Amino acid sequence: MNPQKNNFKTSGFRILAFWLFGFWLITTHAQTAEEIVKRADAQSRQESSYTEMTMQIVRPKYTREISLKSWTKGDKLALIKITAPAKDAGSGYLKINKELWNWLPSIDRLIKMSASVMGQSWMGSDFTNDDMVRQSSIVTDYTPKLLGNETLREFDCFKIELTPLANAAVVWGKVVIWVSKKDFLIVKTDSYDEDMMLAQTMDSYDFKNFNGKTMPGRMEIIPAEKPGQKTVITLQKAEYNKPLDDSFFSQQNLKKQ
Repeated sequence: MNPQKNNFKTSGFRILAFWLFGFWLITTHAQTAEEIVKRADAQSRQESSYTEMTMQIVRPKYTREISLKSWTKGDKLALIKITAPAKDAGSGYLKINKELWNWLPSIDRLIKMSASVMGQSWMGSDFTNDDMVRQSSIVTDYTPKLLGNETLREFDCFKIELTPLANAAVVWGKVVIWVSKKDFLIVKTDSYDEDMMLAQTMDSYDFKNFNGKTMPGRMEIIPAEKPGQKTVITLQKAEYNKPLDDSFFSQQNLKKQ
């Protein structure tokens, strides 16, 4: 037997084994619940954003529509302005770190919002105040657990349960999310109350590329025990990661028409 040939074969096996082991490490690491949640959160967040959207509030006996503009910077700054209907136009919401304000021009009043109202309805919709300003974080406020894999519509997804930390100021008793394996998009979210009963489901549809960022063009929230009721957000315009100074997020800008 040729020693040189044997050494070459042994070296080849070692390289192959090392490559397979490295691939296994990468794959295993990418599929831990913590890593999936971090990547999903990073995918949905941006350094800054400007969006224009329409919110349709559907009820068994009526449908109401709200138009709004939203600016965000990181996860600590947010400003939302209502542009329609006329009776609500000019009102808005401001978030600076953990402080939140609601501006009501009809009564010329600026209201500081407490943590206790974060679970309440936003503008009579099925979204909560927390949904709109993203006060809580799936990365820092919850412990993730990988429940398995599931196909949802056209997406091959990780299914992950998020249990709130003991000291976290969150709205829900637990949250279950479906994250696409390909792009780490949050496709669906089930939110449970403190009694662990399903409270609402949020589905994301029509994912599009907005200035290099893949985001849902439409989101629907459906309450679990309210037949014929839902809220739909449709994104008309989105700009991401453009320069936006911290000073923009001020009470003065909140009050501007």
